[in-house]
Amino acid sequence: MQGSPYGTSVRDFRDAAAPRFVRMDMLLLLATLGLITCSVYVIASATRGDIPGDPNFYVYRQAAYGAVGLVLMLVLSRVDYSRFREWKAGLYAVMIGAILVVLAVGTAARGSRRAIDLGFFQLQTSELGKVLLILCLAAFVVDRTRRLSERETTSRIVLLALVPAMLVIAQPDLGSGLVYLAIVVAVLFVAGTKWTHFAALGALAAAAVVVVLVAAPAVGVQLLKPYQKDRLTAFLNPTENPADQGYQQAQSLVALGAGGKTGRGAEAATQTKLDFLPEHHTDFVFSVVGEEFGFMGAAIVLSLFALLIWRCLRILTMSKNLYGTLIAGGVVAMLMFQIFVNVGMTIGIMPITGVTLPLMSYGGSSVLVTFMALGLMQSIHAQARETALSKGRDLAL
Repeated sequence: MQGSPYGTSVRDFRDAAAPRFVRMDMLLLLATLGLITCSVYVIASATRGDIPGDPNFYVYRQAAYGAVGLVLMLVLSRVDYSRFREWKAGLYAVMIGAILVVLAVGTAARGSRRAIDLGFFQLQTSELGKVLLILCLAAFVVDRTRRLSERETTSRIVLLALVPAMLVIAQPDLGSGLVYLAIVVAVLFVAGTKWTHFAALGALAAAAVVVVLVAAPAVGVQLLKPYQKDRLTAFLNPTENPADQGYQQAQSLVALGAGGKTGRGAEAATQTKLDFLPEHHTDFVFSVVGEEFGFMGAAIVLSLFALLIWRCLRILTMSKNLYGTLIAGGVVAMLMFQIFVNVGMTIGIMPITGVTLPLMSYGGSSVLVTFMALGLMQSIHAQARETALSKGRDLAL
């Protein structure tokens, strides 16, 4: 539309007068709502017989998590994300304290302490720590912008991420710990850290893997839990013992293959219905999608994830400041890592690490934290548009 004689287009007036909600990224919102809707629908069919006498146990809770998460996202979209930079020390202390509380008094389940029992809700502080870590690391990096080329800066940022990551792995929760490491790598990359620093970090990571998997066991020190070792063994040799260590991935592959092009439907999905597929509402929810809805259903879910990631990357490029760019980079890394690892373990190209599929897997902490992260993305988007409009520019979205 042509500009007015006063240099401002009619569209600029309309956008300037619109509430911030209207300035949200509608495609990102569409992808978010689409994924949580798919999650509720899939969980409803997959868990119908899991709780005798209460077929809607999981679906009602997942729907409630989605509703509360949506409210959190809308609230955070109206908050100035730059304020979190001032609270970095406090947020970091809260993150470490929450993880330590879980280690001390957390609810024990399946040999690990990962959550605090609040009665009506199981709070996994390792999930909340993902968002807090992103906010803290981004703030610390911005404070040392002029010293990013120094090895000391890279070392400090990595150490800030390693401390909570190691505490989370000690719960043990290897999957969330790896997400923390993916976040710090992404934040450093977006900040423009030298490639030589990444090479050094890669060498240290390789050395750590050798120590954990080879050197330590050779002298009788087991740093991994038995089940974690079994999962790695099953991934490296999936056909060695398919009835034991390789059972989960074997059943997942059967479920995905049985779905064919359009799926078997809820009633005929024997892998899910007869409980051959373990953790079908959490870790292996994508396998349920593949069995019940086939290639078409899996393609729809992956397309929604592609739309989600695309819009997040778009927001990363349009942020009004470095802090917003780094937050967006951390959120993108968190989402992409979880999506790749979760889908990868269902098709046998990644080991099973307990990483959930964002917005699809059942779980209050995971769903709420993902909505919070997307709320931050919406806040970055809204403020970028406001800044552009205040300067007489319009962003091509």
